[in-house]
Amino acid sequence: MSTINYSKWDHIEISDDEDDTHPNIDTPSLFRWRHQARVERMEEQKKKKEKFEHEKQGHQSKLAEMKRKLKESDEASSEFQKLTIEISELEKQEEDFRKKEEEFKKEERLTPLNIDTICKEGASKTLINKTAQPPKELTEEEKIQRQQEFTKKYKKEIQKYGMLQKWDDSKQYLQEHNYLVCEETANYLVIWCIDLEVEEKHELMKHVSHQCIVMQFILELAKSLKTDPRSCVGAFFSRIKLGEKQYTDAFNDELEAFRGRIEERAKIRIEEAMKEYEEEERKKRLGPGGLDPEEVMQTLPEKLRKCFESQDIELLQKTVAEMPQEEAKYHIERCIDSGLWVPGGGDDDKTEEAKEGESASGAIKESGDEVYDEVN
Repeated sequence: MSTINYSKWDHIEISDDEDDTHPNIDTPSLFRWRHQARVERMEEQKKKKEKFEHEKQGHQSKLAEMKRKLKESDEASSEFQKLTIEISELEKQEEDFRKKEEEFKKEERLTPLNIDTICKEGASKTLINKTAQPPKELTEEEKIQRQQEFTKKYKKEIQKYGMLQKWDDSKQYLQEHNYLVCEETANYLVIWCIDLEVEEKHELMKHVSHQCIVMQFILELAKSLKTDPRSCVGAFFSRIKLGEKQYTDAFNDELEAFRGRIEERAKIRIEEAMKEYEEEERKKRLGPGGLDPEEVMQTLPEKLRKCFESQDIELLQKTVAEMPQEEAKYHIERCIDSGLWVPGGGDDDKTEEAKEGESASGAIKESGDEVYDEVN
């Protein structure tokens, strides 16, 4: 049979209604003094603990930021060496924080119970598992599918968050819609920023990019603390609103770097779209032999090119006749494959010379409207 451990009740401070006092002592005044002294002592302990938690959180955030910068820096640079030293010093300080935390826990255990600590609400507390197992790694196909499903379901909510302009509004919105605090939201915001920059909506891109970096900082803070990102929303906004120079500088530096990456990616996307468009247009121009009439035109000998540009049939026939046979054959075949020259045009009753003239004339007229406008 198990026994109940009553040891925690061994040390209890006298309650405020204890009447075992000397007859000459003003009992109510004594009780008020005791209670006031105890409340002041508890308040002082509370402030000490809150100060410690704030310092600890600042230390962890600083360490996480240093590690992030270390990953992005060149190993051969002086900055990398400097960051390595600073990280090493910060990691040594972690041991001091752990010892101090143990001291607080020990002090709490040894503090006698009293009327204010015995009777307190025990049902409304939030438990956060800081050592939760990491989720199973998804395949690329699963990540894409998950992103698509998330975007389809919460696109409006993400866009509303992206348009917020105040710290307090963003904090409240994310706390009320904590399912948005995840990688999928950050991914959507990145893509949205690129789309806005491609559409030349530069000011709107800058605004949404700010909200994107807010989300990324919350996610990074959660990774460094190995906890659920939703539990870091309040911590991030409290830290950023304190205005600590090192933290705000890190935020602003990352924001500017992110906007630069967005502009570069948008530029690449525009270039790729232009190349794709030009390739489609080139394919539309291809002649029966698969050659581009514009490219063929640019590679023709100058005299032969002038014939096509002036649409002079007689000069064309004369120029071809004066050229070496092999060279003329090579260029004529390319003109045929590109559609600049259409052999065998005309009726069967006409002579070969007439057919050749009409074929060349027809080719020039046929290609003139589309090709020459672009060449000229």
